[in-house]
Amino acid sequence: MTTLIKNGTLVTASETFQANVLIEGEKILELLAPQSEVSRLWTGEVIDASGKLILPGGVDPHVHLDLPMFGTVSSDDHYTGTKAAAFGGTTTVIDFVSFDFPTFRQSVDAWHAKAEKAAVDYAAHMNLTRFDEAVAAELPSLVEMGITSVKTFTAYNNRLRLDDGSIFKALRLTGKNGMLMLLHAENGDVIEILTTEALNTGHWQPEWHAKTRPAWGAVEAALRAFALAATADAPLYLVHMNTAGEADMLQYTRQRGLKVMGETCPQYLFFTEDDLRRPDGAKWICSPPMRTAADNARLWQALSEDIIQTVGTDHCPFFFDGTKPIRYEGQEIAIPGKELGRDDFTKIPNGLPGVQDRLPVLWTTGVGSGKITAQQFVALTSTNPAKIFGMYPSKGALLPGSDADLVIWDPQKKVRYGVAMSHQRTDYNLYEGWELTGYPEKVFLRGKLIVDGEQWLGRAGEGRFIKRSETAFL
Repeated sequence: MTTLIKNGTLVTASETFQANVLIEGEKILELLAPQSEVSRLWTGEVIDASGKLILPGGVDPHVHLDLPMFGTVSSDDHYTGTKAAAFGGTTTVIDFVSFDFPTFRQSVDAWHAKAEKAAVDYAAHMNLTRFDEAVAAELPSLVEMGITSVKTFTAYNNRLRLDDGSIFKALRLTGKNGMLMLLHAENGDVIEILTTEALNTGHWQPEWHAKTRPAWGAVEAALRAFALAATADAPLYLVHMNTAGEADMLQYTRQRGLKVMGETCPQYLFFTEDDLRRPDGAKWICSPPMRTAADNARLWQALSEDIIQTVGTDHCPFFFDGTKPIRYEGQEIAIPGKELGRDDFTKIPNGLPGVQDRLPVLWTTGVGSGKITAQQFVALTSTNPAKIFGMYPSKGALLPGSDADLVIWDPQKKVRYGVAMSHQRTDYNLYEGWELTGYPEKVFLRGKLIVDGEQWLGRAGEGRFIKRSETAFL
């Protein structure tokens, strides 16, 4: 099948230009000058993108689908979450494999069985939540499985956390094998002490989730991790940066030649601890938590100055009230959610919806307000994650030979956003009632139109697992 998308304006991470896009099968065959003879004489399928932008499909480097937590499970599985991603203009997501079985291979096989229903292309990071000689010996085998990144934690004591020595040993292995370590930076010891004190003094409200996870713990953990990476001579990627101090540490270390990179998420650009004090504050519970308006501003500055390399979502939704069903694809569904922690903030499932929201919200508030350029938008949400995680130029690019993952973007379309527009399988949206300007009109996955306005043309199982190559440092 061949398709010609004509009269559009292409936006890449480096430039904006007029061109027609010729798609053959699953690939971009050629970019043609607007008045080329082929364009004028083309008799195949033609899509007129006059007045529209053509962007590479979004790459979300950080999602959690079908994730068990606190006796329940995140409400988006690998089908519903990737369908929502597509409606927001994202055509590739990177999920996480939980290290639930004795070996990496067993854990990855179990994850594949869940992920095969994905509706867009997908890849995986491996959670590295225990470390010994056997784990160290098996770690390089992840590359053969197409998984070239692992995630470690400096929080969640006695569950997910590794000690500094284990993180350092793992960093030497990932660096040697062309892999990338991701790191969740918080101080687990401080969190444990403050949480116990809060509960013992009757502080159970959602705002105490933030109060017991202080920003300085994230800042010191980030710098500590950067120092370990420098000593190990290995690259490190800091996930979901939420504080001004983390941006300062990232800037400081990159200026000194360290191979470190960072990611933030939309929620940390807009919301603060004050949102946790609302009557429905549990909706904003995630880890790490919201901070302050000053942190919001510094993170925006770090994006505009190219200090932070990517914007992911950490998409991990739960129902606000899982006792009340919603309708999804014609069926009623209810999954226990944040009501589980109605009287104890430590029992509120940690996570937010966001995989559909990322591009539309960031376009309006970032590009529309002049905080970032359209080229930076593409870099942060598509090209940089594709490069860092070994998928470029198949993903994140508008080049001959790239996968035809394309978004026809209407920069003038105005929508009143919220749960009614959302295909995320949950009962609320963080951006309820926001007025957005700029929205996906059509979304293509490897040359196939899967979203046409509000029409869903994709299907479960249509996504492919992306075996990633060696990671890159930006």
